[in-house]
Amino acid sequence: MTNFISIFPLGIVVYPGEQLNLHVFEPRYKQLVAACISEHKPFGIPVVINKKIMEYGTLVQIKKVEKIYESGELDIVTTGDSVFRILEHVGEIPDKLYTGAIVNYPENNEGSHTRLLQEVLHGVRELHSILQIHKTFKKDDEKLLSYDLAHHAGLSLDEEYELLHLFYEAQRLEYLKRHLHKVIPMMAEMERLKERVMLNGHFRNLSADNL
Repeated sequence: MTNFISIFPLGIVVYPGEQLNLHVFEPRYKQLVAACISEHKPFGIPVVINKKIMEYGTLVQIKKVEKIYESGELDIVTTGDSVFRILEHVGEIPDKLYTGAIVNYPENNEGSHTRLLQEVLHGVRELHSILQIHKTFKKDDEKLLSYDLAHHAGLSLDEEYELLHLFYEAQRLEYLKRHLHKVIPMMAEMERLKERVMLNGHFRNLSADNL
């Protein structure tokens, strides 16, 4: 399917199923959100990297207007719907401050891969343990998808974008698995280094009995 959507470019990656809370303050995007609410339409969030609008983004649905300020600014709750690919930018829309795009929606396979999911989930929890942070997920473990884990795996913006345009769940999980296998040993070594630095200058019980 190909269609026209209004776009709200942002320097973030939004994944299908993700809840995104937005504070909307620019006049053009206040106008965009108002139009989407009145017409019951979604809008697109293409990813911006290095001040460039990238080829892929995510269609989002407005689920709730949390607050409207006297200035006309809004707090809205949105949910990621589907990944789109921009075919053509529409720089000017009559009587509108915002821009749009002609997009299509690549077929996206979200089939389950239990073994891979378990490996990735184990890696994410190991990473969190090293970093001494605690996070819980809103779904049961067996119902989680790569999209639910991606923001919790320590990916850079470029890496999150790469994962956005992988269209098979097995590919996305393998991507996360490789990333975690690379980053976990590095983070573990950094933690050991931090411990050694913190010990420097302190009294320590050392023994050379085994020499």
